[in-house]
Amino acid sequence: MKATIWHNPGCGTSRKVLERLEQEPDLDLNVVLYLKNPPTRGKLQQLYKDAGLEPREGVRTYGTDAKERGLTEADADEVLDAMMEEPKLIQRPLVETAKGARLCRPPELVEEIL
Repeated sequence: MKATIWHNPGCGTSRKVLERLEQEPDLDLNVVLYLKNPPTRGKLQQLYKDAGLEPREGVRTYGTDAKERGLTEADADEVLDAMMEEPKLIQRPLVETAKGARLCRPPELVEEIL
């Protein structure tokens, strides 16, 4: 099975999910350092849709000004525009497999798509 993780090595949760993925036998893993190579707007929309989330549910609030900017209550277009301008606003880790996509917070959510 193929899997992609949008990863930030500075994040403990992201590192835990990556460790779990690396333990999965026969997993063809693609690790994307999303701060350097952010997903496209379309890809991000698709990931949130597949995860059953609104884009505002995928906003990183810790260490950002997302709340002050109203992004936790904003519409999808406003949130996605902000994420495209500042990838640090994308909460991580996002993981996608053939079974779906998850924002793996808590890390155990990755089990649902393995």
